[in-house]
Amino acid sequence: MGSGMMMIPRPPDRGATEQEQFLKILSREDAIARFEAVLFPRAIPGETRRLANVLGAALAADVTAPIDVPPFDRSNVDGFAVRSADLTSAGEGAPVRLALNDETIHCGTAPKLQVAGGTATPIATGGPLPRGADAVVMVEHTQPAGPDAIDVRRAVSPGQFVSYAGSDIARGEALLRAGTIIGSREIGMLAACGIAEVMVARKPRVAVISTGDELVQPGGLLGPGAIYDTNGAIVAAAIDENGGEAVFLGAIPDDEAKLESAMRSALADADMLVLSGGTSKGAGDVSHRIIGRLGAPGIIAHGVALKPGKPLCLAVCDGKPVVILPGFPTSAMFTFHDMIVPVLRKMAGLPPRSDAKVNATVPVRVTSELGRTEFVMVSLVEGKDGLIAYPTGKGSGAITSFAQADGFLRIDALADQMPAGTAAEVMLFTPHVRVPDLVIVGSHCTGLDLVTAQLAHAGLAVRSIAVGSLGGLAAAKRGECDLAPIHLFDDKSETYNTPYLVDGLELVPGWRRMQGIVFRKGDTRFEGLGAREAVAAALADTACIMVNRNQGAGTRILMDRLLGGARPEGYWNQPRSHNAVAAAVAQHRADWGMTIAPVAHAADLGFIPFAEEHYDFALVTARKQRPAVQAFLDALGSDKARAALEQAGFRPA
Repeated sequence: MGSGMMMIPRPPDRGATEQEQFLKILSREDAIARFEAVLFPRAIPGETRRLANVLGAALAADVTAPIDVPPFDRSNVDGFAVRSADLTSAGEGAPVRLALNDETIHCGTAPKLQVAGGTATPIATGGPLPRGADAVVMVEHTQPAGPDAIDVRRAVSPGQFVSYAGSDIARGEALLRAGTIIGSREIGMLAACGIAEVMVARKPRVAVISTGDELVQPGGLLGPGAIYDTNGAIVAAAIDENGGEAVFLGAIPDDEAKLESAMRSALADADMLVLSGGTSKGAGDVSHRIIGRLGAPGIIAHGVALKPGKPLCLAVCDGKPVVILPGFPTSAMFTFHDMIVPVLRKMAGLPPRSDAKVNATVPVRVTSELGRTEFVMVSLVEGKDGLIAYPTGKGSGAITSFAQADGFLRIDALADQMPAGTAAEVMLFTPHVRVPDLVIVGSHCTGLDLVTAQLAHAGLAVRSIAVGSLGGLAAAKRGECDLAPIHLFDDKSETYNTPYLVDGLELVPGWRRMQGIVFRKGDTRFEGLGAREAVAAALADTACIMVNRNQGAGTRILMDRLLGGARPEGYWNQPRSHNAVAAAVAQHRADWGMTIAPVAHAADLGFIPFAEEHYDFALVTARKQRPAVQAFLDALGSDKARAALEQAGFRPA
């Protein structure tokens, strides 16, 4: 049967065995399972391309960030680098005067002078933060006080208008996963890390043949009983839409010798062959008879319980899929999109398709500016009662806040906020976005990537949202995630994590990681000392600047225990990652801080062990039986993950 005309069945000229094969109808699920079992797993051919030539391609391998982005603490505005403690009393009626240091910091210039108490250094947007400063005051909030001083009329908080090193992308984190479709946002992420070329999946070459005596190509003249070949154009376009490279070979008449020759030639040159027409049991439809001669195992399914689409034929010949679609265009496209597109996209290294617009609930309050329509980028996760849209902004200079979001929602210009619990419509950036199978919200650790890599490579989408241990616990209690990574020490029981659990949460042991004091090798204030002695030495030296961590982080809680109430210079310098702490010390903006051993060693810094903390997972019991959760638990306990964790410097529980 051709691509739009029903043929009168001819008397069968084959034995009963062949007809019985067609009459054995398979369910959709059985047909898909049999087809994919023969085809997968299979290697995805890759090719290395320069960054300028990867738009629209799919990554063939994971990409890990080789550097921190930004590589240093930098200013988000034009203004003055200051010490926030100097401005605690500043106000419109009580300005604070600061002396100007004799340098101006621009992009690409390294600061030379320390910001001492009572001073400020002019700094441009993007300029590196100088030693001693922990905030930036906008130039609009200052007034000149002669040539060498300014008056500041507004207090600033520590970290204000500062993007910390690694706050956007942390060195060593999984930047992009294999299968990611590269768009302009992903190219921006790669460029920000200095990556000039990547390995991408080569598009599967798919030969397309239409069959039928009655077919005429568009533009030709129709004879009696002839029809235009619609399937050839539709199928070729659908292949190109879904990651393949279609090669249309025209229409072949119902001549067995000619069709076999065309099919053999196509399979020799292509990765896949798609035909339309010729799937019924009539003697005039010969395509399925030829397949048995083209390679093993041959026909996998001939007849599927679909409406429309019953005559579909699925085959594999020497490792190459061969698909014979029904002749009617509606049937052909229904079966192609439902059953063939997933296989094609998998061969192309692409994720499954999804819709372009979804409804979701926003779990947290989002503030907005009156008078301006605001677009908030969100990551989508599955909640108890539907989709949850987590705001993902990291600041105006963050590339990943745009690249890692699934879509955006809009806040009206007349609203000053979007209250927690708001039901909103999310516009997706791409129709290929898919809600993650596993959601992890809490403290981030580079070891987490080593475990979830197995899930990602198995085709499961994993979303990890770093909000700190306490934020992760709150999300777990609300049922907004599957797992919350935590490392919280309880002083009363002197144990990790378990005392923080509530009904509905259970502990899954993760791994142990050594926290300690990090410093530059050769610094005699720290060399050869234990952690407590090193901190005592730092507290005794007023010129010794520390770098802290953000409130709510497990590391911050550990540091506060070690300091015992002391607030040394740099205490309020509080970036949100281990990598940023290491970067501050390595770049001489601070002299010491607390981070984990793998990060310290990667930055080639001195490290004094203090406490081996427990990095565990609060599991939402109600979600324990979800397949992705079980896959995570299996991966966590696997020999492969344990070996990878040990190699990275962690100790599996």
